[in-house]
Amino acid sequence: MRWSRWRSSAVALLTAAAGLLPVPAPALAAPVACEDLRVPVTVLGTPHFMHGRLCTPTGASTVQVLIPGGTYNSSYWDISYSPGTRSYREAMNRAGIATLAVDRLGTGRSSRPLSALVTASTQAYAAHQVVRAVRPRFEKVVIGGHSIGAAMALIEAGTYGDVDGVLVTGFTHRMNLVTVLPVLAGMIPAVLDPGLRRGGLDLGYLTTAPGSRYGAFHAPGLRVPEAIAFDEATKDVFSAAESVDTVALHNVIIPFTRLIDVPVMVVVGAGDTHFCGQPLGADCASADALRASESPFFSPAARLQTYVLPDYGHSINYAPHAPTYHQVVTGWSNGL
Repeated sequence: MRWSRWRSSAVALLTAAAGLLPVPAPALAAPVACEDLRVPVTVLGTPHFMHGRLCTPTGASTVQVLIPGGTYNSSYWDISYSPGTRSYREAMNRAGIATLAVDRLGTGRSSRPLSALVTASTQAYAAHQVVRAVRPRFEKVVIGGHSIGAAMALIEAGTYGDVDGVLVTGFTHRMNLVTVLPVLAGMIPAVLDPGLRRGGLDLGYLTTAPGSRYGAFHAPGLRVPEAIAFDEATKDVFSAAESVDTVALHNVIIPFTRLIDVPVMVVVGAGDTHFCGQPLGADCASADALRASESPFFSPAARLQTYVLPDYGHSINYAPHAPTYHQVVTGWSNGL
């Protein structure tokens, strides 16, 4: 009995002592340092600059140069509403991947050339100059984009051959013009929007009419008022000229994408009627269906991979379940 009481007391003392010992903390993501870059670029021989936000986790060897879509700026990649879910930038940084989210020419804090000069091809050339500027700091550079920004990323990679991978989101080669054209027709000159009346914007810069963004970019996804409000508050512009060569280069003539010889990942929302579904869009019923639909536009060297995010429309970074696609992209990027 005495031995039993002694053993019980000893166990209690050891347990209490163990409670005083430091418990190892869970592993944390590497610290992230962010800086604003202002990269000199030229547009038809004229000097301009492109602004970007570079966020680099300690030890990062890969950087993703990210181009936003039409009427978006770099904030699309770093959504501050529920950022743990919707910030693509934070997701990549947590995975040890650096990000450089840029403002396309004419948007955000980048310079604003005449809109007629701002085409998808000139944007791609500006992105090429950004890639060239950031390349010495990283072993691998991935160029990525959303929507029309994805078209620019594809043009850049196919033309200049200076990246290690291409991320395409919210874009396929089978643009569903039946749904795209009404959205474009509903755009208004940015100078008529009270929130976008700023210097340097001529009548060729367009934006969405107030209150139209959910239907244009998010349906049939869950309507989250706070997220849509953030989208409306941070909306930007695009040049009408950007859409012209995007359509021509990717839907009419032989695409630049056949020239890409590095891995490509394509991600779309299953409900993205601008690029998926009947009568003209890609088959986005599954990842395999999307791959079969897009494979003819790429060479075998692209080793095309695809992913379809269910239950959301065009702007997939705003999806409540965006982390599922972030995880897929992280695995792809780390495998380059």
